[in-house]
Amino acid sequence: ALTSDTGEVLAARSDSQQRHHAELLAPMITDVLAEAGLDRRELTAIVVGTGPAPFTGLRVGLVTARTLALGLGIPALGVPSLDAIAVAASRTAPVGTTIVVATDARRREVYWSAYRAEAPGRVSVLSEPAVGAAASVPVEPGTLVVGRGATLYPEALGGAAVADGPLDPDPADLARLAIARRGEGLDLPTEPLYLRRPDAVPSAGSKRVGG
Repeated sequence: ALTSDTGEVLAARSDSQQRHHAELLAPMITDVLAEAGLDRRELTAIVVGTGPAPFTGLRVGLVTARTLALGLGIPALGVPSLDAIAVAASRTAPVGTTIVVATDARRREVYWSAYRAEAPGRVSVLSEPAVGAAASVPVEPGTLVVGRGATLYPEALGGAAVADGPLDPDPADLARLAIARRGEGLDLPTEPLYLRRPDAVPSAGSKRVGG
């Protein structure tokens, strides 16, 4: 998504494919700039979700964001992806509601974090991002549970009322969070929240050959 410095969406593109991130991302960036009638040199910051998320897609997004920001001489701002889902859910949740965001971590596990709805579009973090079996996520009565993990494992998540809410982070919400947090003087690192090792690892039988 391409937004103004106040968070207004100027253009957006998305793709639900879970593979081919490297091939899809660059053309979508070109498309949103063209739709908004802007040149890359007019950008003031690059915002990227820092996860937690599967290794490959997260790595591609972070490398692309850092490279683009470095080439343009502008900051790259990182925001945890679960935060954006919580913010979207908070817009319809009563103030004070506990929101658990659970996304698909594969291996029958979820990435999750807990929040408190402070106001529509504003949350505070109660639990930092973690990964584990859905049944291990602490869910109290009255908790609002959102995200793809919630739809995959509703019974394992304590039988809580799973909201008909956001499933994935909205890039525009990531941008708005980055704008707000930068205005508060908060640090926005782009270090990835992998939480566990990648599925693809070197073969145990492979050896380095020295010359």
